[in-house]
Parts: sequence; C-alpha cells; structure tokens
Amino acid sequence: MLNVLIENIGDIAVIECEGRIVQDEAAFNLRKAVASQTDARIIVLDLSEVSAIAGGGLGMLVSLQRWTQDHDIRLKLFNPRQSVRDRLKYASSMRDFDIATLDELMALLAVALLDVADGQYPQAA
Repeated sequence: MLNVLIENIGDIAVIECEGRIVQDEAAFNLRKAVASQTDARIIVLDLSEVSAIAGGGLGMLVSLQRWTQDHDIRLKLFNPRQSVRDRLKYASSMRDFDIATLDELMALLAVALLDVADGQYPQAA
C-alpha cells in the first residue's frame, strides 16, 4: 500500500510517498498524483518513507520521468532509502533519475517560498 500527500509551494509540488510501491495499485496512485500537477515547474517525489519498490514501481518511475519531460517539468527524487536505491541501481535506472540532495531541496523550497511571499504564486496549500 502507498500513501501519498501532495504539498504545493509556489511552482514546486512535493509528493510525499509512504509505504511500498510493489503492486499496480500503488504505481497507478503515484501516477495519478504526479499527473495532477500539470502547473508545477518541479515535482519532487519524497521517497524517504518508501520501504520497497518492485518492477512495476520502477517502470512507473521511468514512465513518470518521460511524462514530466513531455510536460516541461523537472522530476526529482528525494531521499530514497538504500533498499530503493539498490533497486534503482539494479534496474540500471539510477543514472537516469535526478536525486536531489537535502541542500538542493532546501534551496529550491526557499526560492519558492520567496516567490510566494512576493505574491508571484498563491499561498501554499
């Protein structure tokens, strides 16, 4: 089972994922969450609380990467656990994904919050 929480800060969507991405239902829930963020410039998938990912989940990440590129959106993965990183490596996909560091994520969010404060974007949801 996968729980998903979406937080929008300016033009950044942070999608916090918790659970496992091992069944089709979880992968489709993730796709639905990402595809709902058509106004975002950057989508961050926070994988901190994802304990496992299987082939369908890996395939969905590749599909989401293509979808975001097609929609001129940057997709970043944040803080995947070692078990998830290992699966990404095993699938030879890790080099294809942009894994954000904590410093990079904090810098992106700081800019987004400044834009919100300046009235460029609506307040965070």
